[in-house]
Amino acid sequence: MSENCYALFRSRFPADRSDVFIELDDGTGYSFGTIDDISARMARLFEELGILPGDRIAVQVEKSPEAICLYVACLRYGAIFLPMNTAYQKGEIEYILADAEPALVVCRPESETIIRELAAARKGIHVLTLGHSREGTLLERSKGLEPLRDISSRTKGDVCCILYTSGTTGRPKGAMLTHGNLASNTMALHRTWQFQKGDVLLHALPIFHAHGLFVATNLSLYNPCKMIFLPRFDVDAIVRLLPRASVFMGVPTFYVRLLADERVTRELCGHVRLFVAGSAPLLEETFNAWKTRTGMAIVERYGMTETVMNTSNPIGAETSGSCGKALPGVEVRVTGENGSVLAPGEVGNIEVRGPNVFKGYWRNPEKTKEDFRADGFFITGDVGKIDAQDYVWIVGRAKDLIISGGYNVYPKEVEIYIDRIEGVDESAVFGVPHPDFGEGVAAAIKRKPGHSNLTADAITAKLKAELAHYKIPKKLYFLDELPRNAMGKVQKKLLREQYKDSFTGR
Repeated sequence: MSENCYALFRSRFPADRSDVFIELDDGTGYSFGTIDDISARMARLFEELGILPGDRIAVQVEKSPEAICLYVACLRYGAIFLPMNTAYQKGEIEYILADAEPALVVCRPESETIIRELAAARKGIHVLTLGHSREGTLLERSKGLEPLRDISSRTKGDVCCILYTSGTTGRPKGAMLTHGNLASNTMALHRTWQFQKGDVLLHALPIFHAHGLFVATNLSLYNPCKMIFLPRFDVDAIVRLLPRASVFMGVPTFYVRLLADERVTRELCGHVRLFVAGSAPLLEETFNAWKTRTGMAIVERYGMTETVMNTSNPIGAETSGSCGKALPGVEVRVTGENGSVLAPGEVGNIEVRGPNVFKGYWRNPEKTKEDFRADGFFITGDVGKIDAQDYVWIVGRAKDLIISGGYNVYPKEVEIYIDRIEGVDESAVFGVPHPDFGEGVAAAIKRKPGHSNLTADAITAKLKAELAHYKIPKKLYFLDELPRNAMGKVQKKLLREQYKDSFTGR
């Protein structure tokens, strides 16, 4: 029996396939049958292009129902879906294409020229386009094809998606997620968050990210239920549509911006049974303000690219700070420096084991081995504790990860690009508190002798051509020397302390 996760999702589709799965803000509806049909035609196109199960299909497109169909097409065909952040620039895309060696890249029509240029440097890569208004060669070429109805036979251990996540060594790594990872995590969340018939999800998250795709979308496919599908987060649209929804998922920044609008009231949120926050720490101040204003507690959960979701608070949790208990089937423990398991309340390294944990890093067995214990626990790099009631608390992050507006920013990757700029001797990238994004990216820079005229604006301009906007430091500080310890390591803790008020204005 195939363990293809799309086969699981489709087995739960409503008996009436004309039921609406995706509804756009203009009222356009895409039924479960339509999604199945479009994805089957895309799968046929993959076959005609000579793409094989296990080949990678890299995708950088705007959010649209057709983009969801493309994801589904990859699952059902057995190809490996590789989403790329829409903010990625040439340098980032070039690296991923070289590392993943995709058979096909699907991009925005306006990006076709640059993508074809990058693809030409690596023989055998097909390029198709998909626009947010149903235009592009992917749909043109698949529209008239006979649907490929068969769902590829996959095992739970077969890779179905690769998500690139940066690391402290600077270069992004491809986290390989399997059909079993996605299926098990979807079922665990479905049970924990008590999804039910008649639920309606208001979807305002990006779909190149695990939160918007593997949590929100997969749950809606599995439940099954309607998604009201917004192209992006927009306060006016959320306020208008919340009364029609029963579930809303967002990053903390969403809730901060909604709280700034006086239209967000208890009455407006009265039909919503579940508010979820993730992808970044939710401040206690935000949690309490939302509870006071709406009467609803935001459910916090803890996940990461390599594991999808690990823990969740129960619905209606009254306190903030904890990210809840381990999901069904997932084990979480805290260990000391020598790997020994710590007692409740002791702070150490958070490790996770379960069917949600990824298979490893693409073509990087050394890093995979380094991040797994012999007994199968994955070393997350997060620091925290588990209390006597088995609630998990994140108290910090190893490896200096910055989470800005729900997106991971790894300092070393940004430093590599800054250090390449003429006149830069060395840089140190770090995160400091930001009232809107949770953390803002900042950088301390030491200029080379004779380059005192190098400005922050000049550095920013060069970075904009190479990096996604959320990775670019919003504050740059020029120092004669970077602070170091006795071993010569840059003391980012001191930089964070010195510039902690950069964005708060205190």
